[in-house]
Amino acid sequence: MVSKDNRKDNRIKKHQRIRNHFSGTAERPRLAVFRSNSHMYAQIIDDDAQKTLVSASTLEAAAKAELEQTDNVEAASYVGTLIAKRALEAGITEVVFDRGGFLYHGKIQALAEAAREAGLKF
Repeated sequence: MVSKDNRKDNRIKKHQRIRNHFSGTAERPRLAVFRSNSHMYAQIIDDDAQKTLVSASTLEAAAKAELEQTDNVEAASYVGTLIAKRALEAGITEVVFDRGGFLYHGKIQALAEAAREAGLKF
């Protein structure tokens, strides 16, 4: 019988391989993205200090009031613009993009492009 690997386990392994190549610093923190079936999450993390500097997600009350759905491309782009605005307010202009093992298309791509348009550089 052929056994097939779990999609979640594959994504986690892929994310661990990706994380071996870069980490967030104080000068250039890491923009980590996670998506579930119902929400989008983004954090800007300084891995040296092990601190989350800025975060945004569709779980916030303002996001829920603004959006009809929290699990589509429109919601992802909203989170991208929100995280970029908060990062710029905190004085962060450049980040390293961590897609979290997810493929770069759909919601992940929409979040990244919205963050770039709002002023983040990566």
